Amino acid sequence: MPTDPTKARIEKTFAHDSPLMACRFDPTGRFVFAGAQDYRVWRWDIASGAKTPFVGHDSWVRSIAFDPKGETLITGGFEGKLIWWSATAEQPAPLRTIEAHAGWIRAIAVSRDGQLLASCGNDLVVRIWNLADGTKLQELRGLESHIYFGLFHPNNKEFVAGDLKANYVHWDAATGNVVRKFTTPALYKYDPGFLADIGGPHSMAFSEDGNTLACAGITNVSNAFAGVGNPAVVVLEWETLKEKVTHLSKGGVQGVCWGTALHPDGYTIGATGGPGGGHLFFWKPDQKDEFHSFNLGNTARDMSLHPDRSRVATAHFDKQLRITTLAPPA
Repeated sequence: MPTDPTKARIEKTFAHDSPLMACRFDPTGRFVFAGAQDYRVWRWDIASGAKTPFVGHDSWVRSIAFDPKGETLITGGFEGKLIWWSATAEQPAPLRTIEAHAGWIRAIAVSRDGQLLASCGNDLVVRIWNLADGTKLQELRGLESHIYFGLFHPNNKEFVAGDLKANYVHWDAATGNVVRKFTTPALYKYDPGFLADIGGPHSMAFSEDGNTLACAGITNVSNAFAGVGNPAVVVLEWETLKEKVTHLSKGGVQGVCWGTALHPDGYTIGATGGPGGGHLFFWKPDQKDEFHSFNLGNTARDMSLHPDRSRVATAHFDKQLRITTLAPPA
């Protein structure tokens, strides 16, 4: 379906009674899932609005992933647990629970072939699991700060993750060997006033052909304690790691870019949240400033692109899950 971000508009809103912090469409596009501050994951049937809880974590859930068919849901919590579920069950219950990390799991990812699951922990380790049976296959080491995000390359063989200081490691997922290390300096700052580090990739995305990597976060930080800075997306050529562009907001909006996607129609999407409110930004591949922005009405804390690529889900602090359509009006 062709898209036109300049025609973006809210298509649906789902209300909850606790702030939301993560969201993902399932691979079938029938459901949208969200992690809430009530320690639960919630499933909404997009057509009917029916809402179902997934109860099993003892903390916030920031990480949500699926097998390619959308039959199995995996969630990662800040208590360090990985939980497997039936994604479509009427009364969901944990199928498998693994004490995966000592400390927060900020990100999980599934390889495109559905064979591997990766979890990124505050214990500075990425663990690779067999998605089918939960067997641990590999441990990836080399990052020295809290790991913020990670994902598989579309070839299913490589994994890349970034930490608080915007340092990244690219591994061979099968052997655990480090292939290379790199950094995105724009996405990190040490604030000497508060003696605090701030930054890191809060979201990462590969292009569908695997030739481009986008890393999203915050830049131009003037106050680490209050999170005052500007959302940014650093876009790299994967083979050479040469920076193609750093996307910013021409109006100097304050906040973090919590979610990003490289749309197959040829533009970058970023979802932002912070002191400047919540927005969807749209950038052309070679341009620093956005060609369009859409005000979401409240700070966004995560973003997911629908399988049909025409809709974007955003999870919000105001307890709302919003679905924005990018399809031109009929």
